[in-house]
Parts: sequence; structure tokens; C-alpha cells
Amino acid sequence: MLRVFSNQLMDPENFVVTIELVPGRESFGASTDTLVGIAKDAFIDGRVSAVSITDNPGGNPSLSPDVLGQEIFKHGLDVIVHFTCRDMSRVGMESRALQLARMGIKNILCVTGDYSGKGFGGRGTPVFDLDSVLLTRMMQGLSDRMVASGDPEPFFTGCGVSPFKTLKSECLAQYKKLDKKIDAGSAFVITQLGYDINKFNELIRYHKEKNASIPVIASVYLLSPKAARAMNRGRVPGAYVSDTLYKQVIQEWKTPREGLNAAIERAARLGVVLKAFGYRGIHIGGIHRSFKAIARILDRMEEIEETWPNYLNDFSSKEKSSYYYYDKVIEDETVPASRPGLKERVIEHWPYKMFSFAHNIFFDKTVGVAPICRKVATFLDSNNKSWLLKRGLEDPIKIPLLSCQSCGDCGIQHVAFICPESGCPKHTRNGPCGGSRNGTCEVYPDKDCIWIRAYNRLDHVGKLPTFLKDNVPPRNWELNKTSSWINFHLNRDHQK
Repeated sequence: MLRVFSNQLMDPENFVVTIELVPGRESFGASTDTLVGIAKDAFIDGRVSAVSITDNPGGNPSLSPDVLGQEIFKHGLDVIVHFTCRDMSRVGMESRALQLARMGIKNILCVTGDYSGKGFGGRGTPVFDLDSVLLTRMMQGLSDRMVASGDPEPFFTGCGVSPFKTLKSECLAQYKKLDKKIDAGSAFVITQLGYDINKFNELIRYHKEKNASIPVIASVYLLSPKAARAMNRGRVPGAYVSDTLYKQVIQEWKTPREGLNAAIERAARLGVVLKAFGYRGIHIGGIHRSFKAIARILDRMEEIEETWPNYLNDFSSKEKSSYYYYDKVIEDETVPASRPGLKERVIEHWPYKMFSFAHNIFFDKTVGVAPICRKVATFLDSNNKSWLLKRGLEDPIKIPLLSCQSCGDCGIQHVAFICPESGCPKHTRNGPCGGSRNGTCEVYPDKDCIWIRAYNRLDHVGKLPTFLKDNVPPRNWELNKTSSWINFHLNRDHQK
């Protein structure tokens, strides 16, 4: 009999356990058989509600989670399929969603996804036609259509959140985007992995104040030296392993058996602390060989659940300079990260004032010059002279100042007058992905994340309440390479 993940998760009396499975680059073989075997054993054990299956993690090609999920689903264990925005346009994503619905797989984790990795012949094209907020909204619309057509079960969509951030701007951006995902239809949340108990506490407290009815599952990991190294060096976007913990893991695994025992104990201790904090479940990752390690983690959690306060100090972050939204549950020596210098702030903030001034005059449909602008736009467009405005005025201003990509559906006003097309490699229009590290871009670490820059600009002029306030529709590709100014005044763009 199928164990239904959504029913178990939405029952507040349950503490659910899910497992993350990571397919490899083979359709058959030992590694794929191992994943199916883990799922079978999890179903027999009875304590696992579902397995989640990653979607080309790291941007590299792997077996589709859809086909592997369908196979596991037939063995009686429910499946959560990761659904990323990296590899498909919105047309392909809708088609895939309909396919999943037809297959009976309704639990979807909507994530923006890692940047593209290497496939046949080299790096693949990063698509990112939608972001995670827009993908969630799309899935909600499909669910409404499915129910109207007679399907009794809509999609049960979840989202991710990365609370292990250093800067105040990063932290608040993650939480505000989480609110947007929930507003778009997310019914559950799974955290990224980290070993900072104050950040775990911060997230659940913030969430309970805002969206207490939405269950949150916390990530727990069987931490090996290889995984610890990758997370410590920032190779797993959004994850956090301190230098101290990394060195400790390396020392523990000098004897593999002792290392495995230590990893199981660490996972169990973190699990019981998170349960006590009010997380609705745990999401166990790092399992690649068999179900035995998971069983040992769950057994150990049952043994130590009542003594959870004893383990808080195991997960304090004594070396990380971070901002915390609330008072810490464990005191440490951290201090908030410093603000940029005066020169940097001046260079960064003056374009905002200029663009804001121009926007309020020429791109506000309620001001006095709006009818004149509309008449000029209508005249140029009807006489096929739009190119005069674009090439003669719009491009000379926007290309050098914004690296404008001529999308024709400008979104700079939503990002404090920074271009999300040229500035963000994932083209996010509704907030940052989870991959920033100390305020820098996941893909280009030598550049600041545009959403962190937007936060700082708005903070500088006292307009933080407007940060991530807008629900921005997807870019309209019919307008590509046309004048965004004319499109705005003729009500063609997303600001109709």
C-alpha cells in the first residue's frame, strides 16, 4: 500500500523522514540498482515517508528523476521529484509537469537549480526561463487545470530555502523569497544543509511567525570527508560546513569505521535537536550505499531524543562572522560582517538615484508627461520608427550603464535598477537563488549578487520595505530585441 507523503506531512502529530537519492550517469547498473534497493528497504522499514530524487545535481547530466521515481513509486514508497529551471524553457517545463501528473507523481520540489555543468561536448546552455517562484506559480496553475479536468489530486509543491548566510542582506533576501514561494503555492519547505544551530533556530522562528501552517523539513547529512570538503569550499551552493568541522571530519575518517560511526552520531544528534526546535521532519542526504546507515540514524535518534539539549554545542559556529535575525540559542564569538566603505557605497549607489529620478518622470503612467510619452511611442511604433528611439537614445544609455541585453521587457525597477538579465547568470526576477556566499554570486564569485546590491541600494535610500515586494511575471520573449521604453508605454510588457 502506498505511503502518501502529503498526508503524513500535513498531520501535525507526525515527524516525517525523507531520504535524498542522487542518480548517476547510467540508466542501468550497480549504482542505479543500489538507489532502488535503498528505497525498497526504506519502505519495508516503515519509518520513511518518501524519497526525493535530485534533478541533474551540480548541473551535470544524470538519470532522470522522473523515470527512477516512477520505478520506486511502483514499489509502494512515495516520491518527491526535484524540478529545476536550469535545463528547459517554460514550454518544456509544462510538458514535463503534465508527464509527471500522468505518471502519478505529484510531489514536486520546485528549485531554481544549480548552474549548468558539463555534458556532451562541454558546458550546456543554462536556460533559466523561469525562477523557482514562477515555477511554483506555474505548477499551481496546472493543478487548477488538472482538478477542473477531473484529476482528484493536484500537485503537492515544495520549495527550498538556504538560511546559512553571512550578511544581513543575504539572510533577509532568503526569507523574503521564501515568503514569495509560499504565496505562490508552496505547501512545504526543505532546507539546505548546514551545521549552524543558530541559523536553524532563526529560520524556524521566522517561519512560524510568518507561515506557521506550512511544514518545514530540515536537511541532515551523513557527512563524509569528500562531502565535507565540497561544502566547506563552497562547491555545494547554499550548504555550510565550517573549517573546524571539516578538520574534525577528516580526523574522524582516518579510520573509516570510526568515521562512519561519528557521521551517524552527528546526524542523529542534529536530527533530535531539529525535532525539538519544531521542524516537521528531517531530510537525510549522503546515503549512497545502503539503507543500514539510515536505520542506524533513526535508531539512535529514538535513543537520545529526550537528551537533545546536550547536543546544542555540537553545532555552534564559533568562527563564522554572521548576522543573526534573533538572539542565539547558543552564544559564540561571531560578530556581524562589516559594511562596505564610503567610496564603495558612493560608486554603487549613485546610479540608483539617477535611474530612480528618470523612472519617476518618464515611466510612471500616472504622472503628467505619461500621455505625451504614450503619443510619441504610438507614433514611432505605427510608423515603424521604434528603432530610432532604441538605437539613438535607449541603447546608448542602458547598454553602458546596465549592460542591457535588449530583452524588451525591462525588469530593472524590481532590482533597484540593476539588470537581472545581464547581472544574474540565472536571470532571477523574484529574488536570489540560494547559492550566494558572503554576498558574492554562486557562478561568478568575483562579483556581488545583484540582489545583495539591490538590498544595499534600497537600504541606503530608506526604501527597504519595497525590497522583494513585487511579484514579477516571467520575461515576455515576444518582445526580445525591441524597445522596452515603447513596450512600456504601449502596455506590451509585464507592467501592463
